[in-house]
Amino acid sequence: MFKKIGPGVLIAAAFIGPGTITACSIAGVGFGYALLWAMFLSILATMALQEMAARLGVVSQKGLALVIREQLKSKWIRIAVLMIIIGAILIGNTAYEAGNIGGATLGMTALFGNKYSVYYPFIVGFLAFALLWMGSYKVLEKVFVGLIFLMSLSFIVTAIITQPDVSLILKGLFLPTFPEEGLLTIIALVGTTVVPYNLFLHASLVNEKWKSKDDLRSVRWDTIVSIAIGGFISMTIIIAAAAIPSKEIVGALDLAKGLEPLFGNAAKYFMGVGLFAAGITSAITAPLAAAYVANNCFGWDADLKDWKFRLVWILILGVGVLSLSLKIKPIEIIQFAQIANGTLLPVIAILLVWIVNKNEVMGKYRNNYIQNIIGFTIIVLSILLGAKSIFKVFDLF
Repeated sequence: MFKKIGPGVLIAAAFIGPGTITACSIAGVGFGYALLWAMFLSILATMALQEMAARLGVVSQKGLALVIREQLKSKWIRIAVLMIIIGAILIGNTAYEAGNIGGATLGMTALFGNKYSVYYPFIVGFLAFALLWMGSYKVLEKVFVGLIFLMSLSFIVTAIITQPDVSLILKGLFLPTFPEEGLLTIIALVGTTVVPYNLFLHASLVNEKWKSKDDLRSVRWDTIVSIAIGGFISMTIIIAAAAIPSKEIVGALDLAKGLEPLFGNAAKYFMGVGLFAAGITSAITAPLAAAYVANNCFGWDADLKDWKFRLVWILILGVGVLSLSLKIKPIEIIQFAQIANGTLLPVIAILLVWIVNKNEVMGKYRNNYIQNIIGFTIIVLSILLGAKSIFKVFDLF
């Protein structure tokens, strides 16, 4: 069973970043267990899209950006789409990398205090650099399995010590409700789980582990199980946050502080471990995904140890560390990244569903009727999410 574990673990770890922890904390504190159904549906949508991306990667033995580049025959449409991809993934991941490193730094602060906090971003950056520089998919896979285990343990234990009401959890999971002022939180939960760059990362990483179409069953097993675990971890954060009486929660450390009066220092340490694991995984996968996208978009055909591939992730990781350590907040770049990502999500969802239906690319492995219904439903959802992301920049939503 464990031999079939693969890129799905990296994808699960990638979407459980500091942003997901914050969104889940706010959902739990603000609405209790009432929005667990939204996370559940988000996970199902993520499974469907990631399975399509992974299936495409195995069947074509190419990255998603490269297949898009090959299949768009119109020069101007191809250029426009590739520019959106490059803008959203390369520039976007650069803008958000400081937040990923910041999440791991907050985790270290919870564990070790503030005395040496000025050095924490550099420690996180060095760890991410060392793992990426090895250029070994197998090493990354093993590290991420360990980090997922840490996250699972820390957040599950945190949820258990809150002694949740199981009947209320089941009600929140299977009986959808729409609390007043809950729409933005629902959108945030979906948006933090259905992540565009994970589609590119997954399609590329499956090539590192599986080379044959006969492995598709293992690919699906890996995708479904890994993302299900990721979703379960996200739900435990919501459950833990629901136990906090205070409504003033804006971040993950506030969740740890909110649990302290009820359960002592243990809650702080468990949250610290989980937040560190979530931050470091996102700090690794964001530059890695950007490097794969650049590799495909520019047609480099580079491997993990190629200098061009390394240069991309080094720049993104370096900017993230410096931005955080120097307390730089490039708001214009972040706003551009939000607009680009808001545009990218529906565009990629449409292109992905289109490509996995093409006989010349997928052959007998193209989408079936049910997969297409799910795909079109997700496209509609992605358009709404993308619009929300863009409107948010202009304060229209």
